[in-house]
Amino acid sequence: FYMNTGLMFLVALSFAYFAKALSGSYMKSTITQLERRFDIPSYLIGVIDGSFEIGNLLVIAFVSYFGAKLHRPKIIAVGCVLMSIGTFIIALPHFIIRRYEYKTSVPSVDNSTLNPSPCYVSSPTNLSQKEVQAKGDSNLSMWIYVLLGNILRGIGETPVQPLGISYIDDFATEENAALYVGCVQTISVVGPVFGYLLGSLCAKIYVDIGFVKMETITITPADARWVGAWWLGYLIAGVITLLSAIPFWFLPRSLPVSGPQSPEKCTAEQKSFIKDSPLLKHKYPADEHTSFIEMAKDFIPTLRTLLGHPVYLIYLCVTIIQLNSLIGMVTYKPKYIEQHFRQSASKANFLMGVINIPAVALGMFSGGLLMKRLKLNIMGAAKFAFGTSLIGYILSLFFFAMSCENAKIAGVTLSYNSTDTVSYDKHLLSTTCNSNCMCSVSDWDPVCGANGITYVSPCFAGCTSSAGSGKNTVFSNCSCVGVAGNLTATTGQCPHKDDCDRMFPYFLALSVITSFIISLGGTPGYMFLIRLSSFSSNCKNVCGRTAGIPAPIYFGAIIDTTCLKWGQKRCGGIGACRIYNTTAYRIAYLGLTLSLRTLSFIMCIPGFVLLSRQLKEEERNAIHEALTNGGTELEALRKEEFAISNSTDSNTDRETRL
Repeated sequence: FYMNTGLMFLVALSFAYFAKALSGSYMKSTITQLERRFDIPSYLIGVIDGSFEIGNLLVIAFVSYFGAKLHRPKIIAVGCVLMSIGTFIIALPHFIIRRYEYKTSVPSVDNSTLNPSPCYVSSPTNLSQKEVQAKGDSNLSMWIYVLLGNILRGIGETPVQPLGISYIDDFATEENAALYVGCVQTISVVGPVFGYLLGSLCAKIYVDIGFVKMETITITPADARWVGAWWLGYLIAGVITLLSAIPFWFLPRSLPVSGPQSPEKCTAEQKSFIKDSPLLKHKYPADEHTSFIEMAKDFIPTLRTLLGHPVYLIYLCVTIIQLNSLIGMVTYKPKYIEQHFRQSASKANFLMGVINIPAVALGMFSGGLLMKRLKLNIMGAAKFAFGTSLIGYILSLFFFAMSCENAKIAGVTLSYNSTDTVSYDKHLLSTTCNSNCMCSVSDWDPVCGANGITYVSPCFAGCTSSAGSGKNTVFSNCSCVGVAGNLTATTGQCPHKDDCDRMFPYFLALSVITSFIISLGGTPGYMFLIRLSSFSSNCKNVCGRTAGIPAPIYFGAIIDTTCLKWGQKRCGGIGACRIYNTTAYRIAYLGLTLSLRTLSFIMCIPGFVLLSRQLKEEERNAIHEALTNGGTELEALRKEEFAISNSTDSNTDRETRL
């Protein structure tokens, strides 16, 4: 019965890991869709993304410490339900706000008989101020729902990992526990693969699918105004997460320990690092009558002992800095692929799911095998993790050389006379060729001229007439195009992807290699942490969650500084960025990522020095203790022999005693 129950828990926990990993990676895959749907800059997307860590951080320390002495399966079940509710709340704004609208001069299929001139003779004012305000209010701060839902999702995710692993650790033997945990971790890696693939699928589907006629949509997934069905993936992820909660309600509070246990053997190396820690115990029976005060009695002393250890403190600082670099990089990597290499959001998410994530999983698995094969001790594990991270860092420097040219956009990245001036000024958009048109500088409705240059709108291209409808519209008499005999423009930006298409495969190959090499050190680094203390991993989780809050925010804020053309909300104020300075984006994104990792490497130097001294001191103490114990035993034997030799017993009795 207990074996079947343990197996049931293992399967349920694996499914819960899959569900939480799927929803987490899906959130990363939708950042550009949320940006465009709610017309917000990247730093606010960073706030939304970091809100998950805020929710997690609110309860993680208490759940990790106190939850292990309560009914762990039911706490995990409650957590899964909260995750599910939070995921549904994230999707809620789609059903309570107006349909997505984008500014366009392209006539829809329904109005194919009426093609107004793109060149306005007076300033375009389609809506009265009252109507603008009403429409603006209906969409005002709807991203707050996404923020609150993500916080709740973070709170619900908290008990799954620490309580699930401790439950396995309690009922499994030492030999099987590592295998079971490895199975759970492996399943959790599959979650992000499906999360990014789900993000890729939903990004292809128009946001209001089922509510609008698709024939009337005049933009494609490659357009900067395109918004995919971001809400659909959250509904799917919410249902999966809710299903993962069901098995935990039927599991017992605890299971009997399988096989002989030896806590002293399990924690001998830990005790040598952190003396007399009251938490150096893994196996213990659940006590239903233990009070909250009794549980909390040893919490602060244990935390003080742990944080007073210099090696662990340095490791913690290095980990926090590297996590800032990793979280910021991963959060905006699909966006980087999309903006820098001019790929669609769907393709960027697909590549993350089928290339990068499997490379990370293979790296972590290979790192564990190498650690077992090489029989690395605590110093060896630290050096291995440092070495792989350093090699990955050196290879990452080559990303700077993998660049694409800025898109050729008149008045934004080059002047109307085709001179490169990568700086946006709204006054540069108006020139003699479009002086007769009253164009709105806030519009973003790009068209591709016959001269291969993109114009911000048909109006700024000087077009006076159009033919056709929808995506097949052709604008004519475009005075700014300037090609003899062909003054036409078509909808959308000009491709200009030749240089990107040549460089993109090299970027993907290097990305896979660096991801694999860096993840090789993931398992040895984690084992180094575990050998420091059983409680240290929970503290590291707390600090890791803390690092996940600011990283997306300041990464997003720095990315925002590279924007060349902002969209504008209907109610006023800037919206989502339409086009970035490619060179500045690359330098800001990669520079910040590698600068943080450089700082972490510098901090590793005193860590290795202290760790080496600590190990040498422990070795000397162990030799001294062995010699002391050996001398005491030898002296006792000599005294015994002397007592026997001076005994009044007969020779036979003395020989027997000897």
